[in-house]
Amino acid sequence: MKKNLLYIFLLFLLCALPSLSREKKRKTPNDERITLVHADNLFFVENEIGNAKRLSGHVVMKHAGMTMYCDSAELNDVGQTFNAFGNVKIVQGDTLSLTGETLHYDGNTLIAEMRHKVVMTHRQQKLFTDSLNYDRLYNWGYYFEGGRLVDGDNNLTSDWGEYHTDTRKASFNYNVELTNKKFRMVTDTLHYDTQTKWAEVVGRSNIYSGSDRIYTEHGFYNSDTEQVRLFEATKAFGRNRIMSGDSVFYDKGTGWMEAFSNVECQDTLNKNILNGDYARYNELTGEAMATGHALARDYSQGKDTLYVHADTIRLYTYNIETDSVYRVMHGYFHTRAYRQDVQAVADSLVFSTKNNVLTLYRDPIVWSENRQIVGEEINVFMNDSTIDSTHVDRQAMMVEQVDSTHFNQVAAQQLVSYYTNGELTENQAIGNVMVVNYPLEKDSLVLYQNYTETSRARMFMKERKLQKIWAPASHSYFYPIGLAPKERTNLPGFAWFDYIRPLNKDDIYEWRGKKQGTELKATVRRVAPLQKL
Repeated sequence: MKKNLLYIFLLFLLCALPSLSREKKRKTPNDERITLVHADNLFFVENEIGNAKRLSGHVVMKHAGMTMYCDSAELNDVGQTFNAFGNVKIVQGDTLSLTGETLHYDGNTLIAEMRHKVVMTHRQQKLFTDSLNYDRLYNWGYYFEGGRLVDGDNNLTSDWGEYHTDTRKASFNYNVELTNKKFRMVTDTLHYDTQTKWAEVVGRSNIYSGSDRIYTEHGFYNSDTEQVRLFEATKAFGRNRIMSGDSVFYDKGTGWMEAFSNVECQDTLNKNILNGDYARYNELTGEAMATGHALARDYSQGKDTLYVHADTIRLYTYNIETDSVYRVMHGYFHTRAYRQDVQAVADSLVFSTKNNVLTLYRDPIVWSENRQIVGEEINVFMNDSTIDSTHVDRQAMMVEQVDSTHFNQVAAQQLVSYYTNGELTENQAIGNVMVVNYPLEKDSLVLYQNYTETSRARMFMKERKLQKIWAPASHSYFYPIGLAPKERTNLPGFAWFDYIRPLNKDDIYEWRGKKQGTELKATVRRVAPLQKL
């Protein structure tokens, strides 16, 4: 008997275990059944419309934390689905609600299909469309026949879109447009974070803000701060400037724009372009800087363009947005410049569009046609597209190539040259003047040489030939060709730097320094004496 009782107890325990385990298993939302809370009227006919219950009048149903309200509905208890009609509203928690005219809801998949005049409200965001499917399991809704998301001042429209209520992120495709009081964005694909206000665009996209426009094919834009991060085929247009680069970062609040790789910043008002591997530009102040293959092009002085390269180039704008606006460019270290009528090399330079003056510092050289000028500091004054004059200070020397072996030379403390329509018409030499000159005969032969020493001289040119020399008092010497002593054939410091001269606009990137022994002599400039107590 005891054995029988023990056997029965064990059998009971084994049979009970499956049911005990089922009771301990955690229920999922799919396990819950749709519950009818209220309806003014209920009509049911067996075997009609899938055994569905017809409900009408203030219908209220619940399922897995969701409450649904409507005017009438069809509830299928077997399939756990229902169709709702008229003033349909879904409420989930205190942050999400959906309204529309009709609804099909599946309690097994937790998918709600709302149609006609649909509004989904989640916190401060509202989504308007005519067809919306909402997946309660993954907390996301999507529309496919056009819709509009409103997030504060931001309005976002597209043909297709989705919104995640847990992450508060949205994605939109086809004819996407994001607008607010500050800007308008048009793109093909957009991902938007309603919390951070960052929008990511993919594909051909334009961002409009006032008269400014940014084009990109992949980028990020913050609708609150108006900060921009752009990464593909980017160009920014606005305030008389166009900027492009492989990567562009822009902050409208500060006006600063930075660009990396294949950078180009064009000022269409002042007619100059700045290129480099890295550049930055401030649209509020007009300040710009470029490094890494930095190149500045100025085409404001006519059809011929001035090309300037340096390790670093900076541009400063003065009197911006006025009739008296002008730019000053600074190029420093390994500076080379090319224009069809003038070329230059120096350690650094400054160019001002206000008075069209190019100033070269530290062992500079300037070439124009067959003439070469060197000195400690050179100022080139330009008039339209041609040189007006050059001023060379300290250790100044001008060399003019007559042929492959003969060079006219003028050395002085200061040299001033004047040009008319690009042609040299007069040279003035001031202080410790020395002149070597090879007059050309009518048949362009060189038969003799002049050597002159004086304190001041004026040399008048016509059709590239020396017409006359004026000097107050001088010592002059005349030599048959080839018989002058060496010190009166090549002046102290003479060198022909054709191997340094930029040959074209592409050659400005190739730095070539002077050969050893041909550099300018080091000079000590006057300084203020030290004051001692």
